Amino acid sequence: MFGASIGRGASRIIGAMVRGLARRRINPNVLTVIGVSINVVSGLLFGFGHFFWAGLVLIVANLFDMLDGQVARRTGQVTRFGGFLDSTLDRVSDMAAFVGLMTFYARDTELHSTLNVLLAGLALVGSVLVSYASARAESLIPKCDVGFLRRPERVVLLIIGALSTHPGSESFFANRMPAVLWILCVGSFWTFTYRVYHTWKELNRAPEPTAADAQSPEAAASDGPPAKAAGASNTDAGRPKRARRPDPRPALTKGE
Repeated sequence: MFGASIGRGASRIIGAMVRGLARRRINPNVLTVIGVSINVVSGLLFGFGHFFWAGLVLIVANLFDMLDGQVARRTGQVTRFGGFLDSTLDRVSDMAAFVGLMTFYARDTELHSTLNVLLAGLALVGSVLVSYASARAESLIPKCDVGFLRRPERVVLLIIGALSTHPGSESFFANRMPAVLWILCVGSFWTFTYRVYHTWKELNRAPEPTAADAQSPEAAASDGPPAKAAGASNTDAGRPKRARRPDPRPALTKGE
């Protein structure tokens, strides 16, 4: 009950922000760039060891990540480039946080840890692999968002680890970032492996396309000698033009 009330309250706040931004006709790509810029600031704070403030900044940054898509849909500004930009800059945001953590744990401080540097690096690699596997798979199958450690879950874990960091605290719940890095490392590679398996299973359900299947009935009916180049002969003027085939390129995905 309490959690549902918080969710409803957050939805109202986000809805009000979306309506305000939509009335001002803010370009959603601008919100995307602002979001990734704030994420880079969060990464810098991680690198300097200000974990608590980095967690707060991370919350603000990902608020913009929720707003840009909703504003684009509400104002009718959904474009393929917008989807590409959003997906690409999400990867930059992920890398900023992990590079900041690697920098901090590699520094000569009392919290220096080669193991944590390795875990942050592996978590970075795993997060990129998860996103790439999804984007590549969805050029072959309709959807590949399986696995429990997608980008929203990774961000929430980073926020928990950051906000729990209080050096010197003896509380069991304090300083949980190393545990978070273990979860991110193992969970990302598990999710990547599961997406590879899911794609293999989905592709095996449908028969592989053959050369005969690749040729449409319309194209087969219109087969004939190739058309001459424009201007080669006046006898081509009365011939009907062959219809252009639809663009076979898949739609862009966020690749979370």
